Amino acid sequence: MQSLNPEWRAEVERVFHGAPFIQSLGAQLIEAAPGYCLSRIPLDQHHLQQDGYVHAGVQATLADHTAGTAAASLLPPGHIVLTAEFKINLLRAAKGSVLMAEARVLKPGRMLTIAETEVYIEGDRQRLVAKATVTLANVER
Repeated sequence: MQSLNPEWRAEVERVFHGAPFIQSLGAQLIEAAPGYCLSRIPLDQHHLQQDGYVHAGVQATLADHTAGTAAASLLPPGHIVLTAEFKINLLRAAKGSVLMAEARVLKPGRMLTIAETEVYIEGDRQRLVAKATVTLANVER
């Protein structure tokens, strides 16, 4: 995909690292390209629910933010993305040491961008644990 922003890398960094909530989760940006983002969270106790599995809220947050970063990489300067809607399917219980999210823009648009994120857990092996579809509004800053 082609970005409309020649400074898309700086915008990706701003979007991904600029959210205090994301920082509090310890999320890390691994890789980015126009329309693509890969992120991860090294997991510890505060990411878990009462039975020791990764909390659905952590999975949904990483899926949403990674999709937003992928979408933001395509916008022209002076525009931002805001999540308008997202749906997540939690496919299996997530237990492991690292949560990974890989997002791709499916359809960039003038007003709305549609992205998809796959969320994986890493432990003894990598397993798909969730899949999200995210609709993002493209808004002039």
